[in-house]
Amino acid sequence: MLQLNLSKRSSNSNEHHHDSSKKSKLAFELKHAFHTVKSQIPLTHCVWLLITIFLQILILFFLIRSSPPHPPPSNSQQLVALNPDCQSGYVYVYDLPATFNTEFIAKCEELDPWKSRCKAVSNGGFGPSATGLERVVPEDITPAWSWTDMYAAEVIYHNRMLSHKCRIMDPEKATGFYIPFYAGLDIGKFLWFNYTAKDRDRKSEMVLDWLKEQPTFTRANGVDHFIMLGRLTWDFRRLTSNDSEWGSSLLYMPLMKNVFRLSVEKHQNDDLEESVPYPTAFHPRSESDIVQWQNYIRNYDRTKLFSFVGAKREKIKNDFRGVLMDYCKSEENCLAVDCATTVCSDGAPAIMEAFLDSDFCLQPRGDGLTRRSTFDCMLAGSIPVYFWRGTFKGQYEWHLPWMAESYTVFIDHDNVRDTNGSLILQVLQGIHKDKVKEMRETLINLLPKFVYATPGKDLGSVKDAFDITIDRVLKRLKSRRDQYFES
Repeated sequence: MLQLNLSKRSSNSNEHHHDSSKKSKLAFELKHAFHTVKSQIPLTHCVWLLITIFLQILILFFLIRSSPPHPPPSNSQQLVALNPDCQSGYVYVYDLPATFNTEFIAKCEELDPWKSRCKAVSNGGFGPSATGLERVVPEDITPAWSWTDMYAAEVIYHNRMLSHKCRIMDPEKATGFYIPFYAGLDIGKFLWFNYTAKDRDRKSEMVLDWLKEQPTFTRANGVDHFIMLGRLTWDFRRLTSNDSEWGSSLLYMPLMKNVFRLSVEKHQNDDLEESVPYPTAFHPRSESDIVQWQNYIRNYDRTKLFSFVGAKREKIKNDFRGVLMDYCKSEENCLAVDCATTVCSDGAPAIMEAFLDSDFCLQPRGDGLTRRSTFDCMLAGSIPVYFWRGTFKGQYEWHLPWMAESYTVFIDHDNVRDTNGSLILQVLQGIHKDKVKEMRETLINLLPKFVYATPGKDLGSVKDAFDITIDRVLKRLKSRRDQYFES
């Protein structure tokens, strides 16, 4: 055994000596080859070779620096992990200087040239508690009703956003960025009288100057930002600097070109805009409130075929509202509420009574193609009859079915005018009672999607208009931001 071990050691020693000898020989040959090459390449060629390599490194460095930044890949994974209820992402709410939002409320007496707007912007945008509804609304849900202004959505959305479950304080974890600028309240006081285009644009330019200083805005050029506009989109689309032209030019300002916007009426050819329901008077506090109201309007005993709530516009030539009012007053199957003699602003008991008492409600154009009254009508379970296709086509696609005929009736306004309104009765009487019941049931099921709940209240599994809007906005913004960084 000893002899065998010694033999192995001797063998290992010889192998080690042989390997060392091979390594030394290889090192000598490499050194010799290097000196041979070196002696054959002139010094100037070596210098140029080094310069070429250095320039290539510089070019590569600048190419890397000029590439667009990429968001952290783990960001979306963090979002899902933080709150399972926020699968669409998180919202960062900018803390704008007060001059762009809360100062408008503090100076509410100045918002309208004719009357105070203080009640309209009170109570988080819901306005004062509704009164006089005792004979119209079940007593135990009357506290859920307020006289809410049709243009109060900016205040409502800001108030809801501040306590939203998917609001986040760290901008680096945000999917979308909300700009709480009350552009509608701002422009409201400048739409009439002798104000200039500069007056109408001043606050809009100021808020954009503030935004361009925010790294969160500039890093993606605003593609992950959104704003709520409380008025119709047309109030922010002035094309020129002519003082006599309507509205501000907010939506045509360069820094707004990527910002997504919400409004109560959208431009149908603008992919960066989406319409949301007008605020109504009903702000449920629980799922029970919703179910109780749904049952109430489902079983209400309606005595009229249709109704019309509105007023003639005497200064408008061939005013269509005048055609409807004259016809409704002359037709025993129609219930008319003339807002020239009845207070109709922000919802009134007479309005809700009329809609509850009728199977259908006539809805001409409002200040734009849409009208707040349409949502008051649907809230009462009355089926809207509209006369311009743009009133529903392309509007409220996140909240209402695209097949408007499942819960509305369309009659062309020219045909109505040609018959002095009598076509309306002919069409509505031709709809079978079972079909009317089916259409009303569709409206009743849609109801939660177009009302704004009381903040801080639990609707259980129900999503209201605000919840649906923010969920869809975040999905849209995430997609847009991903596309931006991939391009």
